[in-house]
Amino acid sequence: MTKPLRIRRYRWSDLDAVWTLHQIALAQVGLVPGDGVYYDDDFPRITEVYLANRGEFLVGEVEGAGIVAMGGLRRIDDRTAEMCRLRVHPDHQRRGYGTQIMLALEQRARELGYAVLRGDTTLRQTAALELYRKAGWRELRREKRGENVVLYGEKYLISELSPFCVSD
Repeated sequence: MTKPLRIRRYRWSDLDAVWTLHQIALAQVGLVPGDGVYYDDDFPRITEVYLANRGEFLVGEVEGAGIVAMGGLRRIDDRTAEMCRLRVHPDHQRRGYGTQIMLALEQRARELGYAVLRGDTTLRQTAALELYRKAGWRELRREKRGENVVLYGEKYLISELSPFCVSD
């Protein structure tokens, strides 16, 4: 039986746990420092980069396991936010936790007044690709970085803006 995920806002005391989760999740798919994709300069500044700049950073806890999922919203401009740092610990994947974090971030983006979400992932991150596809994201472009292919995508939170919206 899947234990429930309790989603809450990041606190400074979570830094070590989210840093560790980030490293484990990237290592699982073979991403490492210096590969042209990996960066981590925002971790010591989560409050500044996300929370204090019209963004959000959420963690998901499971009783007995601690923080097993996370994700952030980073402001790009007045109508657009980037969904980033979406991670689920490998031992807790395929339980819907990534979907729960994504939905909570989408809801928070709407509350903050964003109309568009953008994000990126690599071809190596097949679980993330499937999650974004199921959630209605569309691919914008691909970019080769070193040995990796990065996919950039977006999702419209307001259907009137969607290029796929058909009006009568």
